[in-house]
Amino acid sequence: MFKKPKRGLFITGTDTEVGKTYVTSIIARSLIASGYKVGVYKPVASDCIRDNENIYSSDALALWESANRPLTLDDVCPQKFEASIAPHLAAKAAGKNVDSELLRTGIGRWAGKCDVVLVEGAGGLLSPVTDSEYFADLAADFGYRLVVVVPNILGCINQTLQTLIAAQTFRHPLEVAGIILNDVRTTEGDASVATNLEEIRKRTAIPILGQVTYQGQTIASEVDWYGLTA
Repeated sequence: MFKKPKRGLFITGTDTEVGKTYVTSIIARSLIASGYKVGVYKPVASDCIRDNENIYSSDALALWESANRPLTLDDVCPQKFEASIAPHLAAKAAGKNVDSELLRTGIGRWAGKCDVVLVEGAGGLLSPVTDSEYFADLAADFGYRLVVVVPNILGCINQTLQTLIAAQTFRHPLEVAGIILNDVRTTEGDASVATNLEEIRKRTAIPILGQVTYQGQTIASEVDWYGLTA
């Protein structure tokens, strides 16, 4: 078994571009404001940026800065690829393969260095990370409770319920700590944004931890993030 911090949360989403990094950064800042030392880990990233000889993930950079730059960017995200496709395909485009072992052992760099680690996946739970593995497999191996980020848009009720079903039924049941509804754009032109939160609440026993307004810097409710890691 690989080393890992005792306490953590795995932040996933109902899809790509739902604001996982944005919400994870808010959670990190909230934990720091409460006096905790926070680690941040993104096991692999595609759509990365080349800066001369270096490649970095803008998501990993945002996470790192939100946690006050602990350790190094390579500790935040040890596997980075440039192509804007799924990680295993982006790796192949670079003539490489995603290192399945490093996906897991990379989190060991944070063991003993933080009170809590926030792990951010890419895409949703069933987004592929290697030829045979999905981010749900990583979440199961890490053993941290899930926080599901949901975009407040038309169709998110279906996306949310599908994600929760996947968490319970795909290979290994995953415990979901709660849902964050994220206003990824202004409310104009989408009448569903006024009703999505209550409609999701009615259809699942999983708690809605709060909502992030468009470009908001906080979650519109008090959440004991450290307590959720127990």
